[in-house]
Parts: sequence; structure tokens; C-alpha cells
Amino acid sequence: MQEAIERDVLFIDTEGEKIGQINGLSVMQMGDYAFGKPTRITCSLGLGRGGIIDIEREARLGGRLHTKGVMILNGYLTNMYAKEIPLTLSARLVFEQSYGEVDGDSASSTELYTLLSALTGVPLKQNLAVTGSVNQMGEVQAIGGVNEKIEGFFELCKARGLTGDQGVIIPRSNQQNLMLKESVVEAAKEGKFHIYAVSSVEEGIELLTGIKAGKRKEDGTFEEETINYLVEQALRENYQKMKKLGREAAVDKAPEEHSDETDREDNC
Repeated sequence: MQEAIERDVLFIDTEGEKIGQINGLSVMQMGDYAFGKPTRITCSLGLGRGGIIDIEREARLGGRLHTKGVMILNGYLTNMYAKEIPLTLSARLVFEQSYGEVDGDSASSTELYTLLSALTGVPLKQNLAVTGSVNQMGEVQAIGGVNEKIEGFFELCKARGLTGDQGVIIPRSNQQNLMLKESVVEAAKEGKFHIYAVSSVEEGIELLTGIKAGKRKEDGTFEEETINYLVEQALRENYQKMKKLGREAAVDKAPEEHSDETDREDNC
């Protein structure tokens, strides 16, 4: 797998920035041996009321815990941005080049970041990889296999050449579980590889974008030019567009109904 990534058979970026694309971290178990594997996660976005569609679940490759994690994202968006207007979006999340079953909720924060990126049009840093589950309040929760996940992304970055800005984002509550290989520890000490611990979605999105997450002001709006402000504006625009399309559809339909009634009267 490592060789396939190095030869660009499996697509993983370790530099640059992309909208709606992020590096997730997963663990693969082979008998008693477990190892970390970075995976590209993407989000496509369109106008509609379809909500968040989990492609893994639709393809019957997603387990129940993964499905629960994706459903929690809908709860987070509703709690944060849709208390005054309906949540209006149509998004599709997928693990790219994944040909087996996906389970667990450890990628839910990762999926949320790529969804926020797609909504705002703000790119995410590809030199970072992310793991961590999230709850409806936006708190990043502990996950399993944190050491293997970190080491898996480190080995890829090392093979391509450590640049000094590569690293991983993990839940703060997983700090107590760290027991990494000496090579990872030394690279971190020398500033060649970084391990960021976060406790909230706001902390993570700021690391991934370099833009402030933003808090609500006294008037109920978010600080301008922040991620939360851009997300709320995007959702409001989607809602207004859907309302306009609904009105136009009603106007287009009305004359046809009137015409049918006239025809019936003439026939009589």
C-alpha cells in the first residue's frame, strides 16, 4: 500500500491546498498486526434538500458506526447554522479508492472539515492528515489506533521527503495514548513533523485553513470573514435559491392548470 501511494497509484497529496478534499487516517488489521493508512476523503456539493449522503452507506460498504458518525454531522450543522432557517444542502461524502468496508466514527471530524471546505470554498492544507470523531456540539472525541495512524502518515511523508510543515491533527484526549516510534519522536523534536492536538472543530478548521473559525456576536451573527460566517452565508444563499426555484416552479405550473380547466369548460 505504501508503495502504491508513493507511485501515485493510490492518490494522497502531502502538499498544497484543495477545496473539499482532506487526508483521513485509518487503521487496517491483519491478524495480530495493525498499521495506519492515509485515505483521501472528498465532498461534492450541489443545490438541493438531499442533506448529507454517505456514499459508503449507499454502496453498502459503510458500517453502522460510520453511518452514525455521518448522521451526527447533520446534527452539528443544524445546531450551529440552522436554528432560524431549514438546513438546505445536498452533499456527498466518500472515501476515495476504498474497496472494502468502512466502519467506525473516527473520520467524522475529518468528513466535517471537508464538508465545511466545500460549503465555503476555502481550501484545506494537504500537508496535514486528520483523525477524530465529533459530537453534535462540535467537540472532537478520542479514537482508537492513534499511534498507528500517526506513523502511517509519517512514513509516507518521510518517503516523499519531510518538508517541516507536515503533520497530523488528533483529538486532545488521545495525547495520553501516544507511544510512537523513535523516528517519529525525533522528527517532531527537530520540527520536521508535527502532531497537533485539538478539542474542538473550531481549533481543527483553523489549523487546516489558516482562517479564524469565528464566534457569534451579540446580534446573533458570526464575525465576518470567518469560517462560520462563510458557512452560514452559504447555507442562507442555498435556502434563498431553493425558495426562488420553488416560486418559479409554482408560476410555471399555474398557467398549465388554468389551461386544462378552460379546455374542460370548452368541451362541456
